Amino acid sequence: MAHPQGKYSDFEGLRERAVALRRAGLSRRQIRDRLHVDNNDILNRLLEGEPPPAWTRRPNAKDDLRDKARELRLQGWTYDQIQVELGCSKSSISLWVRDLPKPERKRTPEEASAIARRGWEATLKRREEERQHAKATAKQAVGDLSDREVFLAGVVLYWAEGAKDKAYSRRERLHFINSDPNVIRFFLRWLDVLGVERERLRFRVSIHESANVADAEEFWAQLVGVDPTTFQKATLKKHNPKTSRKNTSEAYRGCLIIYVLKSADLYRRMEGAWYGIVGGAARRPD
Repeated sequence: MAHPQGKYSDFEGLRERAVALRRAGLSRRQIRDRLHVDNNDILNRLLEGEPPPAWTRRPNAKDDLRDKARELRLQGWTYDQIQVELGCSKSSISLWVRDLPKPERKRTPEEASAIARRGWEATLKRREEERQHAKATAKQAVGDLSDREVFLAGVVLYWAEGAKDKAYSRRERLHFINSDPNVIRFFLRWLDVLGVERERLRFRVSIHESANVADAEEFWAQLVGVDPTTFQKATLKKHNPKTSRKNTSEAYRGCLIIYVLKSADLYRRMEGAWYGIVGGAARRPD
């Protein structure tokens, strides 16, 4: 290999001196200053193959954790136990101890599965308690609603769930369908705020033909406070034996359709209020 001329022309002699200094424990900076080597590339070639002295190596912050993890593994600890004890990831633990023998299994697979299941059940219970607490707190925070608040909430509900007028199909009337009893109760409360008499309401059940229509009509009639014989003929949806829908149990009641007679003006008020809500929400207070 050709070496630079000038101050580095005696490359081999310079390398011998550099190696000797390295083995004597000097750092790169010390060797560079001692030999007056200003070129890092030349310095790299002079020290090629020579490991740095131990005192120049930066300590690894995880060396202590690694040693402790190996110690615990040799005592028969599992990855989970080591993770809890040391607070490090399982991937790191695996790198540190995978060459060590696995601890003897102290439980049968069935026992381990039962323990894991109990732990998971406890987790699910805790999550359910947190879920119910969050819901109860939010419910309590709402409090009683004024008629104005009921009106605005009802407008939003209707715009999301009710039948709407289209330019190509004029349907300016209130026509609402839903399967949630609480939604139906709220819709009726909204109609009360609008001053709609119950005599102006017509009801119909929409349900799959495989369900019990009479029971469904009885259920909805009791909910809205009318005689089931006043219901219009049910709308039956064709049953698909291969259906993947989940609402096929005995508790399935279909949907209740509510028609409001002579409601064109109410529909226009609802639609206008909806766009008022949209515009009002877009305007930010100063």
